[in-house]
Amino acid sequence: MAEAQDIERVVEEIADRVRHSMLGSRVGSEPPASPVSTEPPRPVKTARIDPESIRDNADLAPYIDHTLLKPEATREDIVRVAREAVEHGFSTVCVNSSHVATVAGILAGSKSVPIAVVGFPLGAALTSAKAFEARMALHAGAREIDMVLNIGALKEKDYALVLEDIARVVEASRPHPVKVILETSLLSQDEKIAACVLSKAAGAAFVKTSTGFSTGGATVEDVALMRRLVGEDVGVKASGGIRSAEDALKMIRAGANRLGASASVAIVTGQRSTAKY
Repeated sequence: MAEAQDIERVVEEIADRVRHSMLGSRVGSEPPASPVSTEPPRPVKTARIDPESIRDNADLAPYIDHTLLKPEATREDIVRVAREAVEHGFSTVCVNSSHVATVAGILAGSKSVPIAVVGFPLGAALTSAKAFEARMALHAGAREIDMVLNIGALKEKDYALVLEDIARVVEASRPHPVKVILETSLLSQDEKIAACVLSKAAGAAFVKTSTGFSTGGATVEDVALMRRLVGEDVGVKASGGIRSAEDALKMIRAGANRLGASASVAIVTGQRSTAKY
């Protein structure tokens, strides 16, 4: 395995070169895009959570992205999840982009906000398609975007493409924050390092472990690695397989400051769910 410092140095050099060349690397026949802005995204809480502040399971609610991404989810299912978020005080509701308008209407006036996933769950869509989906989701009421990075490009070390893919979604989403889903279960240690460095260089507000649709979810080891790599000014979201308050606290102790779960109600009421995500 290459040294982490060597990977970070190479990725940062590529990121700097791509940014200063107007992101000239194009994908297929995609139309040219405007240069990436240096305007910062809307501020979000990226500071670590003090585990000692969690004195009751319900205290976890403000850190949870209440999630429903199943393809068979009906409008009734989406309405139920949004109402659960209002009732329990979850940070957000994370849904596919076609459901954002429904969620936004229910969450209006509450502390919870809608998230849309982009390029989900494979990450293999055209960059222009991801940016378009992000813009349309925000127009429908989303206030955060969770995108899947281009996993194949990362594996073949096409760091310029990975960087541009993220940066274009960040640009399309301004001033709202973007979380980059790494799909850690598919990545080597070196690839996880590169993905974190690229995400930070492209302006992401968070790095996120998993979609919940692949071969594995969040692990304590991956969360700790991601936190070490991105530092304290980028958030870390643990998602996939968090089914109880005990699971949630393990991720928080490892460095996560946002949790993605479909088992959110079980988590805050002291139960254990069998849900996959």
